[in-house]
Amino acid sequence: MLSSLRLIETIIIGLLGGYLFNHLNLPLPWVLGALTFIMIWQGTTKRTIYWPNLIKNIGLIILGIYFGMYFTIDTVTSVWPYLVPYTMLTVILILTSIVISIFVTRWINVDKMTSVFGSIPGGLTEMVIASEALHAKSSYVVIFQTIRLLTVLFTVPAVIIYFFPNQVTDYIIVENNPYSTLDWQMLWFLIPAIGGFILKDKIPAGIVIVPLAITAFLHISPIELLNVPNYLVLGAQTAVGIGLGKNISFQDIRAGGKYGFVYFGVAIALIIVSFGLGALLASLTSLTLPTAILSVAPGGLIEMVLTASIVGADPAIVSSLQLTRILIIIILVPPALKWYFSREINT
Repeated sequence: MLSSLRLIETIIIGLLGGYLFNHLNLPLPWVLGALTFIMIWQGTTKRTIYWPNLIKNIGLIILGIYFGMYFTIDTVTSVWPYLVPYTMLTVILILTSIVISIFVTRWINVDKMTSVFGSIPGGLTEMVIASEALHAKSSYVVIFQTIRLLTVLFTVPAVIIYFFPNQVTDYIIVENNPYSTLDWQMLWFLIPAIGGFILKDKIPAGIVIVPLAITAFLHISPIELLNVPNYLVLGAQTAVGIGLGKNISFQDIRAGGKYGFVYFGVAIALIIVSFGLGALLASLTSLTLPTAILSVAPGGLIEMVLTASIVGADPAIVSSLQLTRILIIIILVPPALKWYFSREINT
């Protein structure tokens, strides 16, 4: 009974945040509004938010399915020419992150390894795990990655929407095939949902990537899929926002102390560099400027794709290239850093 009341309390706070941010026309209202209100509520009342991972995972799966619906045959064939220049620019972004994070350690009492893992634009969980394996200060990595995440979430969508206001479109896919109560076509979505749950811990960001990939495959095939209802998309965004806000505490942010401002500056510098690289990608390819910038931006997959759908960029291209960046960082960066720092220690 108590857990049910706490769950209702959490839902109400999250929805209030989403509604207010939406009313104020702020970027990604249902994600960032829920995140902000939950974080503030938890930090000021000292109450522990009750939000089972199952609910957040369901939200991530729904968004994965929603993003997969953007994929067509044209998307799959058109993304290939961008992979080589995009990979090169992603490597430049990663190297820039490493150089800046090592550079700032000249003036602060943070070791190079911890600084690098705290600044790399990769998944927070993956970077913390990798830093623990190399005996960096994982507690600092959590704090610095949290600061980076918040900076990107609240900066990139706002800047993109501000600079491309004339391209803003309704980011919810129009429902050409509305649901009926017992429409058997709804059962197709069980495949990506089950796949997401089964492979969520076996593939990096699998809870989103697997449903996205399976849905994209189904959407490209002759199978006719219904569109995801608007209320489910908004509910999923709120669920994810609540989950993010639950894991961010004032104590963690305060623990960064004076270093928090340093890594806020590192995040801003990285965002500026990514915008420049995005503009370069747009000039080298046929990608539009918003699509190119959001593809390179060091933000979360969900937030960047949602922003793409708001400003009229191509969400399918953004998701494809952001997935490429995630895979590069998660698969290649930890072993490369391990080799580099082991070599530095030995010399």
